[in-house]
Amino acid sequence: MTSTKPYIVKAFYDWISDNGLTPYIVVDVNVYGVMVPMSYVNDGQIVLNVSLSAVGSIAMGEDTIELSARFGGKLENMSVPYGAVGAIYAKENGAGTSLAIEHPEQGDIVEAPEKAPAKMSSVKAVDSKVKTSGEKKSAQASKAKKPSLSVVKNKQD
Repeated sequence: MTSTKPYIVKAFYDWISDNGLTPYIVVDVNVYGVMVPMSYVNDGQIVLNVSLSAVGSIAMGEDTIELSARFGGKLENMSVPYGAVGAIYAKENGAGTSLAIEHPEQGDIVEAPEKAPAKMSSVKAVDSKVKTSGEKKSAQASKAKKPSLSVVKNKQD
């Protein structure tokens, strides 16, 4: 059977959000597959505000939570396997649940295939003085009369 953890996390997320509260998750960064900004980790954990107003996007998939959020003004894309979620709770009142950390079995870890190195190819040199068809069109367009705005005043009767 599959793990119940994704269902529990999704249910608590919906319940907390539906009640107008702010869902937070506690993530154990030592679980394989966790991708979060490590500079914000304390004691091997990071607490993430996963409310729709705090994240750029969030997708709660079958195995992982994929989200993006800003940290110090920088957009970070994160990936959190459900096994790494140690708790989900409402910021305002602490309502929620704690969950056991689940490390994946060695056979469950699927390594991403290595990407082939990029190949470089030579390109033919072009004389920069020769105009291309796109440059001809833009030159003609710039000669055309540009639209402008004019101020229209209503006469007061």
